[in-house]
Amino acid sequence: IGLNVPYSFANPRMSRDDILKNCIQLGLSAIELRTQPVEAFLGAPASAEQLPQWRKSVSIDRAKEFRKTYEAAGVLIEIVKVDGIFKMTEGELDYVFALAKALGGRAISTEISNKDDDLKRLGQFADKHQFMVGYHGHATTTPAHWERAFSFAKHNGANVDLGHFVAGNNVSPISFIKQHHDRITHVHLKDRKLNNGPNTPFGEGDTPIAEVLRLFRDNKWSIQATIEFEYKIPTGSDRMTEIARAIKYCREALG
Repeated sequence: IGLNVPYSFANPRMSRDDILKNCIQLGLSAIELRTQPVEAFLGAPASAEQLPQWRKSVSIDRAKEFRKTYEAAGVLIEIVKVDGIFKMTEGELDYVFALAKALGGRAISTEISNKDDDLKRLGQFADKHQFMVGYHGHATTTPAHWERAFSFAKHNGANVDLGHFVAGNNVSPISFIKQHHDRITHVHLKDRKLNNGPNTPFGEGDTPIAEVLRLFRDNKWSIQATIEFEYKIPTGSDRMTEIARAIKYCREALG
C-alpha cells in the first residue's frame, strides 16, 4: 500500500523531512513521490525558466542521499511522478529517467497525453532507459487510450486510477487489469460513484478497491496500490486522520 505524496498532503512545497515524517506517522512503507521536493533538495532554482538549464548541469548523486534517508526509515520510493514531461528537452528526459533510478524507483508516472506523438516520443526514451512509464488516466481515459500507448513502446504502461476508471467508464477496472497487469506500474486508490459521481470515503462508493487489492495479493503481481487522497474531509476530522482511515480500509481488505 503506497501514498501519492506530497499531493495527498495538499502541500506541494513540503520538504523531504516533513513528507517522511508524515509517512512514518502513517506507517507507510512505499510511496509515489513527485519530483518537486527532490529538486528542491538538490537546489533547483525558483524560476521555471531556469529549470531546463539547471537540470542539464546538476549532479543527481545527492538524490541517492535523499533515497537513503527514506530507505533508512523503511519507506521505499517506488514511483516517481514527473510533471510537464512532454515539454521537456531530450537532455531533460535523460535527466528525469536517471533521477528516478537514483531514487530507487521502478517507474515514472505522468498524466496521459491525447497526442500520439507525445506517447511515442516518451515511449522511445522509456525503451532506451528500459524503465517503465505509467500514464495516469482520468475519467475520460478509456482502455483503448492506454492500449494505443502500449502499442508505441514496450515500456509504455498504465497508472490506472480505479475511482476515475469506474466514474468515467461505468464498469469495473478488473477485466482491464487482468488483461494488462504486466503493463500496470501502479493503481491509484480512491472511491468514486458511477456516472462521473463524486469521491467518497473508502467503502462508500462503487469502486472495487478491496477486490483489486486481493487480486494483486493472490496473483503476487508487483503493482503498487497507491492511495491518492481526494475526498472531502468530514466535519470534525482532518487530513491525516482520513488518510489513516483509508490505509486501514486497505489493510483490512487484505486480511
